[in-house]
Amino acid sequence: MIPQSFIQDLLNRLDVVDVVERYVPLKKAGANYMACCPFHNEKSPSFSVSPTKQFYHCFGCGAHGTAISFVMEYQGLGFIEAVEELARSAGMTVPQEAGGEKSRPSQSTELAELMLQATRYYREQLKRAPQAIEYLKQRGLSGEIAARFGVGYAPAAWQNLVEIFHDYTSKTLVQAGLVIEGENGKRYDRFRDRIMFPILNQRGTVIGFGGRVLGQGEPKYLNSPETPLFEKGQELYGLYQARKAIREAGRVLVVEGYMDVVALAQHGIEYAVATLGTATTPTHVQKLLRQSDSVVFCFDGDTAGRKAAWRALENSLGQVVDGKNLSFLFLPQGEDPDSYVRSAGKAGFEELLAEAVPFSQFLLRELTAQVDMQTQEGRARLLQLARPLLQQVAAPALGLMLRKRLAELAGISQAELEDLYQIQPIRKPAKALPRLKRNPPSLVRQMLQFLLVRPQLAQGVVFESKGREGDELTLAALLEFLSAHPHIKDAAPLIEHFRGTAHDARIRDAAAEVMQWEDRLGTEEIEQEFAGALAQLKWQAKQKEIDTLLALSRAQGLTAAQKEQLQQLLLRKE
Repeated sequence: MIPQSFIQDLLNRLDVVDVVERYVPLKKAGANYMACCPFHNEKSPSFSVSPTKQFYHCFGCGAHGTAISFVMEYQGLGFIEAVEELARSAGMTVPQEAGGEKSRPSQSTELAELMLQATRYYREQLKRAPQAIEYLKQRGLSGEIAARFGVGYAPAAWQNLVEIFHDYTSKTLVQAGLVIEGENGKRYDRFRDRIMFPILNQRGTVIGFGGRVLGQGEPKYLNSPETPLFEKGQELYGLYQARKAIREAGRVLVVEGYMDVVALAQHGIEYAVATLGTATTPTHVQKLLRQSDSVVFCFDGDTAGRKAAWRALENSLGQVVDGKNLSFLFLPQGEDPDSYVRSAGKAGFEELLAEAVPFSQFLLRELTAQVDMQTQEGRARLLQLARPLLQQVAAPALGLMLRKRLAELAGISQAELEDLYQIQPIRKPAKALPRLKRNPPSLVRQMLQFLLVRPQLAQGVVFESKGREGDELTLAALLEFLSAHPHIKDAAPLIEHFRGTAHDARIRDAAAEVMQWEDRLGTEEIEQEFAGALAQLKWQAKQKEIDTLLALSRAQGLTAAQKEQLQQLLLRKE
């Protein structure tokens, strides 16, 4: 578990503007910075980053949070991974809380260290392997590209890794997928006589390897097995290296092999990634759509390539988003991305790329090819085949357009199709009712907002949690924490402290509401508003006690102690 004190220190060293700008170009707009939101498709910037509040908020989709939240959401990382990533960028080492005994490194940390050592070893071995260097030259790869992707070489002997891992019997070597233990207990290296391609996650950590056999052996390509670090269905080869190029090109190209990615990069197409010996998964599609609004799947033009493309389409149905484009590129027979870019060059490849078939067109083209469109039976079969696929399409507008086009192909009306599919027709919107004014936030909600802007206001404020609930209980918890941590200057440490607690949602909602002010209130006004709200809250609490005692008096009379309490309340000035 990461100590809260470390998270506070980390946030104090970070600037949310700097963190967001690593991934999204920002423009100054008054006191804040603006951009088009990276979490939903939009044309006008509604994503605001506040340097004073150390918080971001999108007025379009509602995404909001701290620097840690942004990295979690943008890179698809867990909380601990995001903290580790930001700590690394800030030159900090993440400590672990230990229950009295010295904490050991996590299993993931140990395995990642083994993978890093293996990467260095394979890269060093490449320098000593003329046959491997010659192979890379024949494939048209320069030393610069090989270095960029960390390409190495695993020698042909059975136990090469003994040279760097003196405890070759360690179980972690097997867990990392570097060593195989046979039934007789004998161990040997998994990768032998292979060109080695390190597989990096989005943080740049080596989590696995792909090995291409140097000679004629089988299998031609060998991947690391599934490990605590590496899940093939979630990772994409080359994504770490391609992120900047993807943003600049405005698209990401998905190919099937490591050599394709590296060869394309050699020829200036640096926005390519590859799946890792597995079909494209829904997780892959989610990750790709987070990187770009345009995803192009590239496959060989043979039967196997078209089958792989169809599997990719099926796994994209539930992930596709309106405003984002998925398309499919099929290479000429006998070509793969590596061979085609070497013969046609960057310009020729990108010319072909422009001919990629849109998602909807590929879907309908493949379905119509399976039936006889000249017969009623064939068109009925088309409707039958399309139904389960269209039901999975998550994008409302795209789903509507697909149904419209499918109805045209089948020779029926859209209404008949939707009746057949039991889809409720889209009705014209009713006449809009007059907009009601939003109720102003409650006193307690206002105080939460003021404290997130000016945490120093908590000093000296007494607000007991006993008998409180909802927003009031959150306010009490926030005041208590701030009283114990007077050094806190902005909202970010508060949001992270209450992450995962019963107060999490209320704190985050209040922080998002703060962004609506657009810095209209100055420091002095905030202090005055807070003091007024606090006084009003205390007066309301006093009146509530008085009303309760008066009601009790009318119902059954008061004890001597209750009469004394009522008298003190009536005399007390707030």
